[in-house]
Amino acid sequence: MTIPFTKAHGAQNDFLLTWRRDAPGGGFPAIARAICDRHTGIGADGWMLIDPPQDAQADGGIELYNSDGSAPEISGNGTRCAAAFLIHHGHATDLVRIRTGAGVKTLRLLERAGPEFMFEMDMGRPAILAERFALPLAGGLRDVTLIDAGNPQCAVPVGDFDFDWRAMGAEIERHPHFPNRTNVSFVKPVDAHSIDVRFWERGAGETMSSGTGSTGAAVAAVERGMAQSPLRVLTPAGPLDIRIEESVFLRGPAVLVAEGFFFAV
Repeated sequence: MTIPFTKAHGAQNDFLLTWRRDAPGGGFPAIARAICDRHTGIGADGWMLIDPPQDAQADGGIELYNSDGSAPEISGNGTRCAAAFLIHHGHATDLVRIRTGAGVKTLRLLERAGPEFMFEMDMGRPAILAERFALPLAGGLRDVTLIDAGNPQCAVPVGDFDFDWRAMGAEIERHPHFPNRTNVSFVKPVDAHSIDVRFWERGAGETMSSGTGSTGAAVAAVERGMAQSPLRVLTPAGPLDIRIEESVFLRGPAVLVAEGFFFAV
């Protein structure tokens, strides 16, 4: 079985994109685990099936699988990569509407230089499920904020990253309070308009950045009085810029990296 792919990344959160018509008829979770493996596959945080325009409401659609084979509702960084892919293939120009598991999302192309794109994406208006929630962990209660940003987000305020936040992220991801698991962001205030964030993604583990995670972290920071809009989210992969209005708008890059074929067995 040969599966064509395009590799792309949004702020080093990387994805493999395949037209659905070029994918096999099923077994997508197993294929995602194989193609995303960084030692025996191509390597990525997720594998995405892309549909061309199906109706007048969207310029394309996506179905995303994490590297562990699970299927999240949406990825902000991944949706920007899909927008770059659709523009590259002539299905959109400067405004891209993409059907996701969290509804149709609109992205505006700000800049393009060859395979490098910069978008502003309308993330919608996240719902704050709990501004302050005492989450019981192995080390005791942890004060967190719970948000629905199209997918579940747990934002954890911190003073620094000098602790095993990856282990805590893994514990929170699979905490019994979250029957469908959750994404986790660790949020450190920097100044009135900046926060520093580390990400533990549901189904992928540590990632260099996250669009929905940055959105959840920014909303949590504003709600808690840690920062004000507009915000710069400092990630290990570089900054993402967010402004909070009726919707949350996220400005960030997408880069098309390579094309190839995966020989699935």
